[in-house]
Amino acid sequence: FSCEWANAYFRFREPHSDLAYALEAEKGGTRAILMAVQAHIIKYLLFVRDTEYTHLERLCRISRREQGEALAAALADTLWAAGGGGRAVACLATTALHVTPSGDYRADNFTERIQLFEFSEKAAAQEFIFDHINCFKGEGSHGVILFLYSLLFSRTLER
Repeated sequence: FSCEWANAYFRFREPHSDLAYALEAEKGGTRAILMAVQAHIIKYLLFVRDTEYTHLERLCRISRREQGEALAAALADTLWAAGGGGRAVACLATTALHVTPSGDYRADNFTERIQLFEFSEKAAAQEFIFDHINCFKGEGSHGVILFLYSLLFSRTLER
C-alpha cells in the first residue's frame, strides 16, 4: 500500500457542527471507499437512527459518540451486504503476527498482523465494530485498509 493508503482512516468533521456527519476525504484512491461509506452514514443518520430531530436536523450537530455509532452502522451494513446477508468479517490489526512471510509474499508489517472476526448476525458485527471503532477512525490506525480487508473477507475470495 502507498503512503496515502497507509495513512487513510475514517475521520469526521468536528462534532456538534453543521458538517458533523461528513467524513474528511483527501484526493486519491481512498476517496471512493470513503464516499461509499459516507452514503451509508447519511442513510443511517436520516432513516435508521432513532432521534427526536427531523429531516436535515438529524445530520447536524451530532456528537463524537453518534459519529462512532453511525460509522459502525455504515461499516457493518456494508460488510453484511458484501457477505451476502449471511455473514460479515471484521479485520483488526494486532501486535501478534498471524501470517509468516514466505515465497512471493513480502512482509509489510501490517498484513501479517491482521486478525479476522466472523459474525453470523449483523447486529453482533455492528456492536463489535462500535466497540473497536478507534481501530477504524483513529489516526495511524490504517482504518481504510482494515475496512478493505474486511470487505474482501466478508465477500470471500471465491466470490
